Amino acid sequence: MALSIGIIGLPNVGKSTLFNALTLKKAEASNYPFCTIEPNVGVVKVPDERLGQIAAISKPKKIIPTVIEFVDIAGLVKGAHKGEGLGNQFLHNIRECDAVCEVIRDFKDLNITHVHNKIDPGYDRDIISLELIMADLETIEKRHAKAVKEARGGNKEAVNLLNLFERIKAGLEKEIPARALEYTDEENKTVKGLSLLTAKPILYVLNVDDSCSDNIKTSLKSEVKSNEVINLNIKQEQEIAELSEEEQKEYIKELGIGQSGLDKLIEFSYTLLGLITFFTTGPDETRAWTIRNGAKAPQAAGVIHTDFEKGFIRVEVIKFEKFIESGSESAAREKGFIRAEGKEYIVKDGDICNFLFN
Repeated sequence: MALSIGIIGLPNVGKSTLFNALTLKKAEASNYPFCTIEPNVGVVKVPDERLGQIAAISKPKKIIPTVIEFVDIAGLVKGAHKGEGLGNQFLHNIRECDAVCEVIRDFKDLNITHVHNKIDPGYDRDIISLELIMADLETIEKRHAKAVKEARGGNKEAVNLLNLFERIKAGLEKEIPARALEYTDEENKTVKGLSLLTAKPILYVLNVDDSCSDNIKTSLKSEVKSNEVINLNIKQEQEIAELSEEEQKEYIKELGIGQSGLDKLIEFSYTLLGLITFFTTGPDETRAWTIRNGAKAPQAAGVIHTDFEKGFIRVEVIKFEKFIESGSESAAREKGFIRAEGKEYIVKDGDICNFLFN
């Protein structure tokens, strides 16, 4: 499954620079609002050391990592939900994404103008949040009005939807995003179909400089959950991205940051969306696949090919650690580390799977 994350924020906060640093695809990044109009899309491999370790044993012809897609969306401004600054087009681009990564400026640079002429992360976040809420309110009001008419005509499904729409509408009017409300499984399906902007999972990248502490989320820390915010020196990340792979490792080591911003962002994205990785391996190919945490074996098989899910019989599973310990599939089988599981098996992160199907 290709995960798509839309990078949003006010103009000149570092969105395109972050996109360039992460994807190495050089989107234009200039010092003026609306530099990006059409969204830039970059597909990046998800780094996972386990993939190389599995391949070292299987010795396949190909090694294929799972990927994550970043979409660089133009800057939003006040009144975007009314069409200000090409807002309607940009909001549509956000609807196409699975999750939202909002970049918020917390660095001082007199050479880079701020659209409001002040550095205030909390204020900037509030502007974007309100624009997304207002856009969703317009969407839900239209759906609510339609449901009211259909309910009066005796449509039972519309009657059931009215309560849901009214709850979401009431929440938005209090500036409560749709993702903050609780839903039944059936309601979740309906909400997903609405493509509400505030229903999408969100993480915040606080674009900092050397004067900011890595341990402090500044004025955002009381506004959002700490696990939704990541501090990132985007300018520094771009410098790292422009180095060779070996130079990157050395530079990261010298900086003492442990891992690149890309790795941090992907980890946050996975946690935010509840994603895990499973593997398939053999002489032809060793590959990583992404699924939702809690997915059952047939669903995981369907990620590889829809026919695998339709004709699912069983799956042979071995834990990553046991595969590495065994040193080969045949040795793992001899030791009884490979298990046969049925349709109710919930695939775990790191599982190496061989699906059997009709």
